[in-house]
Amino acid sequence: MPSDAQARALRLLSDVPLIDGHNDLPWELRANFHSSFDSLDIATAQSAVMTDIPRLRTGKVGAQFWSTYTPSDIEQPARAGMEQVDLVHRMVERYPDVFEWASTADDIVRIHRAGEIASMAGLEGGHMIENSLALLRAFYREGVRYMTLTHSRNTDWADAATDTLAHGGLTPFGEEVVREMNRVGMLVDLSHASDSTMWDVLRVTEAPVVLSHTSSRHFTPHPRNIPDDLAQAVAQNGGVIMVTFVLPFISQPAYEYYELSDSVTERLRRAGLALDALRDSLRSWREANPMPVPDVGVVADHMDHLRAVAGVDHIGIGSDFDGIGVPPNGLEDVGQFPNLIAELIRRGWSDEDVRKVIGLNVLRIMRDAERVAVRLQQTRPPSVSRIEDLDGR
Repeated sequence: MPSDAQARALRLLSDVPLIDGHNDLPWELRANFHSSFDSLDIATAQSAVMTDIPRLRTGKVGAQFWSTYTPSDIEQPARAGMEQVDLVHRMVERYPDVFEWASTADDIVRIHRAGEIASMAGLEGGHMIENSLALLRAFYREGVRYMTLTHSRNTDWADAATDTLAHGGLTPFGEEVVREMNRVGMLVDLSHASDSTMWDVLRVTEAPVVLSHTSSRHFTPHPRNIPDDLAQAVAQNGGVIMVTFVLPFISQPAYEYYELSDSVTERLRRAGLALDALRDSLRSWREANPMPVPDVGVVADHMDHLRAVAGVDHIGIGSDFDGIGVPPNGLEDVGQFPNLIAELIRRGWSDEDVRKVIGLNVLRIMRDAERVAVRLQQTRPPSVSRIEDLDGR
């Protein structure tokens, strides 16, 4: 029998669509299952991944931004990105009694009321538009509703959080990308962006921004996390910070473990070990030095802090399931979202505040972005600016 907090969590998850900002199942399918739902039929329980339909139902997921990720150095990134978007469309078509494509916030509400899971694509990496605003618009027409400006490496027009700064933030063409995203109605996702890029976006954008999968730098000094001053600026913009479950982002001991693991890996490489020997040595080291794994409370800690710094109207959930190696205890897969909601309830969060974090905040910024797009399309034609003209490339 569920606890009072668990029962209350399940009731709230029935009232409001839980909108998860980031799930990497599409890349998992591409990398390991030939992009085929015959190879990985998610209609049944699948232990090889963190996401399948039975667990999505158990977790009460109401809407999912499916990450259409490709590596920063992939050849033909636009082609690869469109193939990932197509994969999400094929998933929706294959399981029509479970998923329905959502283009707007109102679609999400309608689909949730019908008992299905609203599905959208989020483009993870601006490299996939290949410096073309026409490609940006094409991705929007195919259902992409947010785009991270970078992934792990800089683009030609924006600096990433985990690369050597090259532009000092956005270039003039990068600013035009943001303006065109505002015009078409695509959310600007600041996940993976450098601090300077985030500040530039907040200066340029006319619509609320989103961070689809990040956490607070107050706890862990990972460059992918957001510092308090930027969190406050996102709140002033009206945006939403969707807290992720990635261990080195949310846990200082896990962050230090990854740093140590990287140094051990580098030392073994310098020793000239063959690949198989390197893997065996790393496996032995990790078995002898297991990573500290926190529980669901550490995610709630980040939410508590961001509520204090930015306000409850600016917090969401962005799991990054199937993009994380080891999840927190109690959040092992998409079936465990109620555990996080129950933890917030145990900490004294009101029903109203929990509903906002579950999905109302994201619905609000989607509607705001839709209104901005309607206004801008009445006054501004599609941009035909080129990076060669604006940045001199």
